[in-house]
Formats: sequence, C-alpha cells, structure tokens
Amino acid sequence: MVDASLPPDGPSRTVLRNETLIVLALSLGASGVSALISFIGSLTKPGALKEQAATLNGSYAPGRPWLDLSWQLFGIATALVPVVLVAHLLLREGAGTRGLRAIGFDRTRPWPDLGRGTLVAAGIGSAGLAFYLAARASGFNLTVVPESLPEVWWKFPVLILSAIQNSVLEEVIVVGYLLRRLDQLGWSRNASMATSSLLRGSYHLYQGIGGFIGNAVMGVVFVWLYRRWGRVGPLVVAHALLDIVAFVGYALLAGKVGWLPTA
Repeated sequence: MVDASLPPDGPSRTVLRNETLIVLALSLGASGVSALISFIGSLTKPGALKEQAATLNGSYAPGRPWLDLSWQLFGIATALVPVVLVAHLLLREGAGTRGLRAIGFDRTRPWPDLGRGTLVAAGIGSAGLAFYLAARASGFNLTVVPESLPEVWWKFPVLILSAIQNSVLEEVIVVGYLLRRLDQLGWSRNASMATSSLLRGSYHLYQGIGGFIGNAVMGVVFVWLYRRWGRVGPLVVAHALLDIVAFVGYALLAGKVGWLPTA
C-alpha cells in the first residue's frame, strides 16, 4: 500500500492540482497531444496505416556519427528532466517524504524489484507482440520501427539507454507521481486508474489505434501492480526490459525473419 496522505504542513490541493498539470504539460501530457496530431496526420495521409512507419529511435545527424551520438545523449538526458522535477516536488511535499522513495523508486529492494519486473516483462512481452502484429495486420496500426540507427559502435548502448530513459520517465510520472497526486486530490481509485492508463495510451497513439489500446491495457496492469506492491521499481525494470528486447531485438532480427514487419 502507498501512503499518499497530505502532511499538515504540506501544499494545498489547489497547489497540487496546478503542479500536476504543469508536470504533465512539460512531459507526457504534451507527448499525448503530439501523438494525437501525428495520428491525425497519418489518418489523413494517402495509404493504409500499416504502410506507414513510426520510427522510435532514429538518427539525428546521418553520416556524422559523433554529432549524432551527442544529440542522442542530449535527448536522453533532457527527457529525464521532468523526473528530476518530480523528485524535487516530492521532497518539498512536507515532513516525512523522501523524494522518489515515496513512490518506491529507490535502491532499498533491488532484487525483489528485479525479480518482479522480469516476471512482468515476460508475461506482457509475448502478449504485446502478438497484439501488435494482429493490430497491424488488421490495419489499425502503423509499422513500428523500433530503431533505424546507423551501424556504429554506440548503437546498442544508446538503444539500451533510450529504453531505460523511457521506463524511468513513464513509470515515475504516469504511475507513481500521478497516482500519488490524484489520491491526494481525493480521486477514486477507478478514476485514477483510468486517467493513468488513458494517458499512457494517448502518447502512444502515433503508432495507431493498436498502440493506444495495447498501452492503455498495459497501464491498467501496471496501476494494479503498483497499488499492490507500493513500488514503481518493478515497473521500471519491466518496462526497461520490454523496450530493450524490442529495440535490440529489432536491430538484430529486422530483415532476417519473415514475421517481423519492417518499413
């Protein structure tokens, strides 16, 4: 269980509501709007959705590997700034809180977090791949291209860092932070679960309807697990493993196996 009660000397509900909106506007809420605009563009573009591609990790400076690497690392680092902001805001919340430890993102239980996260990733990974292939075949999804980086020495380290960045950003903000704030604002558990899950689906809408539905369902599972365990740590591990397998697996298998769609 997660204790999200407001300390007596903590910020007011109005402050927390405004703070939450600002955090989302600076991070995944803005990504949701961007994904919606991108999806509208895909729908209004000639050709079926599955004939279009959504590239997740592409080159910023083709033919200039060192400049490209600099942009890749810059993008990963700046994407994590909202997480630093959330840590700061949780520290300011009032007496008794310890930043990200308040949502279970710390090093106090590394092995249980790793074990639980690995089991979750194993369970969701195969189902998620099957759902994506079915959604694309049905015409509800774009062809997802997890990576299109050049064949340089830093390719796989950058893909792994990108996967970790995605997992930390999403699970800290969309699960740990958002649920804590909604609990403090008096939302029901069902309403907060729906909000968190729909937000997760929204910023994957650029992939198509399948991306939205699949990630919203994953959001329901992750919220339920967070409520049960009281920790974001296992969810970060699970998400990171899912993305690492997707990114690195695509890099190794694209064009070599017939069942994996490529752009």
